Amino acid sequence: MCVEDRISSFPDHILCSILSFLPIKEAVRTSIISNKWRYLFASISTIVFDRSLLRGLTDRNVDSFKNFVNRLLKFPDQVSLDCFRLHEIASWNDGDHDFDVSGWICGAVCRGVKEIDLYLDNFCHTLPALLFTCHSLVTLKLNAEGSKIEVPSDVCLGNLKTLQLRNSVVDGDSIHRLISNCHVLEDLAFIECFLAYAGALNIQTPSLKRLVLDFDVVEYRDFNYVVVINAPNLVYFQYTDAVAEGYALCNMKSLEKADISIYRFDSSDCETSATHLIQGICTVRSLSLTVDEVIFRTCRLPIFHNLIEFEYRGLGFNGRETWLVEFLHCAPNLKTLTLNFLVVAETQWKVLLMEVPSCLSLHLKEIEFSCFDTHMIEMVNYFLDNAMVLKKLIISMDLLTWIQKAEASSQLLKLLKSSNKCLIVIL
Repeated sequence: MCVEDRISSFPDHILCSILSFLPIKEAVRTSIISNKWRYLFASISTIVFDRSLLRGLTDRNVDSFKNFVNRLLKFPDQVSLDCFRLHEIASWNDGDHDFDVSGWICGAVCRGVKEIDLYLDNFCHTLPALLFTCHSLVTLKLNAEGSKIEVPSDVCLGNLKTLQLRNSVVDGDSIHRLISNCHVLEDLAFIECFLAYAGALNIQTPSLKRLVLDFDVVEYRDFNYVVVINAPNLVYFQYTDAVAEGYALCNMKSLEKADISIYRFDSSDCETSATHLIQGICTVRSLSLTVDEVIFRTCRLPIFHNLIEFEYRGLGFNGRETWLVEFLHCAPNLKTLTLNFLVVAETQWKVLLMEVPSCLSLHLKEIEFSCFDTHMIEMVNYFLDNAMVLKKLIISMDLLTWIQKAEASSQLLKLLKSSNKCLIVIL
């Protein structure tokens, strides 16, 4: 029976696109199919090198492997690259091998690469300066675990839209130098990074739409710096760190969602600084907030006129019910409330002598207790008693035993509801 090879009749650019979805080893193996396929793998637009390529690599074929990678990346007549990904780089240079990783990165840059994704764990070399002047680059992701990102003085990434640094040591000057030369940057993320030697963290990017600042919170770090953000088109903002010395957030009127986690290390003016941070995002529509104590105890909170979704993730502290009600007074149009207390403490909801927030009477439609504990019965009763237009109350009891769930469910279903339309959902 004669079987027609229809795939081989496709144009070369379609075949190369298909090969780009395969692991590099599988793409190379297609070279034995026929003469047409022999060199197609050399023109793939996505190159991914990971630890699996080193499996079975002996001293005899190390040089052959090096030559293969050099030919794949460094030949000038090859097509441009859509993506170059190199992961777990420590295993590539283990003392016995001397792979030209910097040369490979430069090879990808010279091929007009659009996306570079590097996992540089314990990389002992400086990143090539050519990487920071790549005009074709649209996405740059660097995971430099155990390494410091050295940004050269000459930086020009005119088409970069996404920049993500993970597990890296960065300083304020390098950040400013890098960001200020990315004129169309839309997505900026520092994830589990260590901020060192910073007098100021200065981010002023008109094109920025998404910003993630997630820094390692360690006691020996210096928090005497000022965070300056000027991003008029910012839509999403995530901030995780100890409270800095000061905050200057302006032009945040486009902000839709914010996720703020702030912690306190010995700071004489912690409450004022934290309040300035919150004031800078007061136009947000959806807010997730984590605090480890009432750092806003004496400072006046702004009014969140646009806030319709609020998630509060808080550690246990005395007086949290008073603070939470005070916050609800500042969110007059709130519709959805999620409560996630990471540590349960005794509360005084029964004797709470505060005016009921207007959002409970007029707008709040859904409340969720994502980590319910038996100590929260009073809290649930407070909201059921005062939420006049509530439609759904969701209670997650994943932390309780079956016996505790049965007892708590029985108590909850006996509570009176001010809203006749309220449905209680127990998970």
